[in-house]
Amino acid sequence: MHARTTPVTETRLVRRRALVAGLLHGAGRLLPGLALCAAIAAAAQGLQALERGLFGHAWLDALVLAILIGAAIRTAWEPAPAFRPGIRRASGTLLEVAVVLLGASLDPRAVAEGGLRLPLVIGGVVALCLAAGYGAGRLLRLPHRTAMLIACGNAICGNSAIAAVAPVLGAGAKEVASAIAFTAALGVLVVLALPPLGTALALSPSQYGVFAGLTVYAVPQVLAATAPFGSLAMQAGTLVKLLRVLMLGPVVLGLSILQRRRGMPADRRLPVTRFVPWFILGFLALAAASAAGLVPLAARVPLHGLAGLLTTLAMAALGLGVELRGLLRAGPRILGAAAVALLILACASLLAIALLGLD
Repeated sequence: MHARTTPVTETRLVRRRALVAGLLHGAGRLLPGLALCAAIAAAAQGLQALERGLFGHAWLDALVLAILIGAAIRTAWEPAPAFRPGIRRASGTLLEVAVVLLGASLDPRAVAEGGLRLPLVIGGVVALCLAAGYGAGRLLRLPHRTAMLIACGNAICGNSAIAAVAPVLGAGAKEVASAIAFTAALGVLVVLALPPLGTALALSPSQYGVFAGLTVYAVPQVLAATAPFGSLAMQAGTLVKLLRVLMLGPVVLGLSILQRRRGMPADRRLPVTRFVPWFILGFLALAAASAAGLVPLAARVPLHGLAGLLTTLAMAALGLGVELRGLLRAGPRILGAAAVALLILACASLLAIALLGLD
């Protein structure tokens, strides 16, 4: 005899089928974009292997190659709407997961060497570059809000900082778009220029990691910029960059107070995740677990490899989001202010390395 199905059982079956159908539909929406990113990542890995076969050394790491290939494709062809959900997921969630996984391979000794001086020096660099970047923008006759958006983007974390401070400043969509335009293109240029500069300056892996963490705009770009110098540089760069991102909270609060004192409206509904993104908390938690011996040694290599795979996919997605023509639309004064602020940031970063006394 067949078991009789009750209305409750039928309802559960319907719900389960709806859940499975929803998951399959969601995966189907992501598949085209993820497949495109995977193809670019595979091409980047192949080119890196070809470099090593021909020259004995990869002059351009797979992460950088993935950005360049993605940007070249984006310049020649704009992906259709069907590709966009997967590209956004790769450059967002997958990248954030990769950053969290890097916490498992963080060397506690690298943190201990910096001590209390490290966050103090990072805070000093951020404060100096905020003031210098804003001053450069005003000298080039940029409006107050645009100058502050560019200064925050340079000093802290690029697009994320611009998006976070925009509602505090009351910036409009056009101002935000103009400020963000430079971070996409200039960020890629910085990633490409930094490794040769680090070699020319004879920086050690730990020194270069701090230099990249203080200079590069965004967390994913730090991973790409530090990869040619090895895992120690990646760990140091990621740690410094995440500490730099944590400065976003005090900066947003400070700007909100200044806006009220100037008699300008400020957004009072700022979510906590704008101050401390979830992946930073995840990175710090996993790093703490690793330092406490809670992450097995046998698991660290696979986790690091998975983080590298996800990061390469994210680099391809970020490259697909780089519109080089947007740089030209941003305007010469905005680009001038961004370039001056970036130069000041690089000089302040080298001074920070000297103050920290890193070998």
